[in-house]
Amino acid sequence: MTEDFSDFSSGPGEGLEGLEDRDFELSVDEIEEQSSTEYLGPCGGCSECSAGSRALGANLDNIEAELDIVEVSFKAGRSGFFVNVSGSPLPKGTRVIVEAERGVDLGRVTVTGEMAKSKRRSRGLVGQPMRKALRTATQEELKKHEENREIETNAIALFREKSAKHNLEMKLVGVEYQHDRSRITFFFTADSRVDFRSLVRDLASVYKTRIELRQIGARDEAKKVGGVGVCGMKVCCSTWMTQIKRVTLDHARFQNLSLNPSRLAGTCGRLKCCILFEAQQYLDDLEDFPPLNSKVVTKKGEGYIEKVDILRDQVFLRYPGTSTLDTFSLKEMKSFSSPNH
Repeated sequence: MTEDFSDFSSGPGEGLEGLEDRDFELSVDEIEEQSSTEYLGPCGGCSECSAGSRALGANLDNIEAELDIVEVSFKAGRSGFFVNVSGSPLPKGTRVIVEAERGVDLGRVTVTGEMAKSKRRSRGLVGQPMRKALRTATQEELKKHEENREIETNAIALFREKSAKHNLEMKLVGVEYQHDRSRITFFFTADSRVDFRSLVRDLASVYKTRIELRQIGARDEAKKVGGVGVCGMKVCCSTWMTQIKRVTLDHARFQNLSLNPSRLAGTCGRLKCCILFEAQQYLDDLEDFPPLNSKVVTKKGEGYIEKVDILRDQVFLRYPGTSTLDTFSLKEMKSFSSPNH
């Protein structure tokens, strides 16, 4: 919390517009149509499955409790939940073959048992479709996985060469080659939508497989690349955060944070995700405070509330015609009356 309120204004402020999250359309061009094989468990809400006719979502926790669910991580922090149908336990750290959007992929088991089910509940995924974890990866499959990593390295250079050839303003963030080599995905950032159809054709002629280009945002780039924040720790989005949420200047304003771009920006160049961590607590505490610009009557006369300090339970009051602020505790402020009373 800062006591310097000079940076506050009703508008976003100079240099702050670029920090806010911007919505953009995902730009994806694919050689073939997508197809997927998914595990569909009982829905728990229809009359045509073994769960019986109940309200939608009823007893879903009990249904999933019977399943062996594992969380599997892939390259660049990507992860998902899978149903273990291998017939044997898949302990943490096991390299496994799983069903992918098209074909199969290879990943590492990171969470198992009740912890995996708890994470699904916390993310609101109970009842959502899950693909299958098929089996433990063989030595041949692990060797193929390493070969794919080498191909990805070569693909980075080729992508940059071809994008320069077509004069495309694209910044490559990462490359993922699916284990069965049925798809190679290029993740990139750009200031606007990019027509990359000619680039896709060039890449497809080299790799002879399904090519996918995905335009991602600055936050997703930081999640894939990683880095160190101003706190000295690895950025949250690439370590423990499972979902990246939208952050706006309003979240900073009601916490009385100084609207200084250098302080609010994270390594991705957008508003720091940690601005959201205590946002709900501030909103709850603000309910005890009188609204800004509301008028109250004290012994000195009628004044209006200019600022509040939630952490110190203080309210700053200004009287008409004066340039100084009087500070009152929240308890004192509640003892004052409004001009209408």
